[in-house]
Amino acid sequence: MDIILFFIFLAACFGAAGTGATFPPGEWYQRLQKPGWTPPNWVFPVMWTTIYLLISFAAARVAGQAGSAYAMAFWAAQIAFNALWTPIFFGLRRLKGALIVMVFLWLSVLGCVITHWQLDTLAGLAMLPYLAWVSVAGVLNLTVARMNPDVAPLDLSKL
Repeated sequence: MDIILFFIFLAACFGAAGTGATFPPGEWYQRLQKPGWTPPNWVFPVMWTTIYLLISFAAARVAGQAGSAYAMAFWAAQIAFNALWTPIFFGLRRLKGALIVMVFLWLSVLGCVITHWQLDTLAGLAMLPYLAWVSVAGVLNLTVARMNPDVAPLDLSKL
């Protein structure tokens, strides 16, 4: 594994994580109806830190290998969708719109699991917690959207 590549991928993860700092859940999210199985707030930063370390590790293991083009394309797609979801859900408060992004995020993470696994078993295994977490997040997004059908998106004309 190339340590410089690891830190480059980790920097991309910090960029995606920056949307969480820019658009924090806040009071609006706290007032939403949520299912009883919603993870406690402290779980989210622990999981995302772990996932970002794992996916940076996975990408650094395969990036320099011959035939890694699809793995890197899926990696780039997942980090872009990852960064996009937070502003749509928390920033714009578009619960259903965030579901569309979540579908593409889930598919790109699945693509990462498959293509990383083909090149390096350890890299593929490192992507699995991300797929599990995005699966939970997708079901949570869907459930919150269903439980809060009257939530109005943020009115940008009043900003």
